[in-house]
Amino acid sequence: MTGLTVLLPPSETKREGGDTGTTLDLGGLSFPELTRERAAVIAAARSVSSEESTARTALKLGPKSIAERFRNLSLDTSPTLPAIERYTGVLYDPLDVPSASAEVRSWWYRHVVVQSAMFGPIGAGDPIPAYRLSHDSRLGSLRLASHWPAVATAALSTRSGGLVLDLRSEGYRALGPVDGAVALRVVSVDGSGRRKALNHWNKTAKGRLVSLLARTGASIGSMDDLVAWATSVGVLVERSETGWDLVAESLEPASV
Repeated sequence: MTGLTVLLPPSETKREGGDTGTTLDLGGLSFPELTRERAAVIAAARSVSSEESTARTALKLGPKSIAERFRNLSLDTSPTLPAIERYTGVLYDPLDVPSASAEVRSWWYRHVVVQSAMFGPIGAGDPIPAYRLSHDSRLGSLRLASHWPAVATAALSTRSGGLVLDLRSEGYRALGPVDGAVALRVVSVDGSGRRKALNHWNKTAKGRLVSLLARTGASIGSMDDLVAWATSVGVLVERSETGWDLVAESLEPASV
């Protein structure tokens, strides 16, 4: 496969509900070669979620979030939503999925892959239920840090031949490393031109970038293409001493 692949992390927050009459079909997800690994994680997540005491520790749940363990007990029967709609929060909210046209959704479905702790890499259009699991969750003898990397990396390697833009956080990047992927450092530039890497708000900039890519129907296969596209829409993507920088101020809401 050629062209652009954008790798995103999932979100801790997820939209409830879904399409009536739809349920999870592991074999119908992107990268079906991961079906066995997905089933193993689901079984382990269901096991630790069965009791409040084990769920609290394994899934790092507090009093207000402890009910989220029940999501993992009904994965087979809960309604589904496309992954791009299921996730919410500071990265996904700027996508404004409800307002997206069929063309914009199609772009996401073709180019965006989400690194899920529960399902491994999945396509943006893959129908999934709400769940509770993080990259550092503890599932008894199953360790996500050793369960996912080799098989996820192998699956992601099938999307070769173009640019892989890695916008995942460090924890999720470790669950499926991709050689040659380009990670963007989101920076803020002050009045003197000094650059500062952003932490929490870097997710907002990444969401705005992925929104703009889809809404302009960007056709990109290399970093040269990405820089040229960014220049054409007023976004600053520039090489730095350590890699590539995305200037957050160039992605204010008005530009998206």
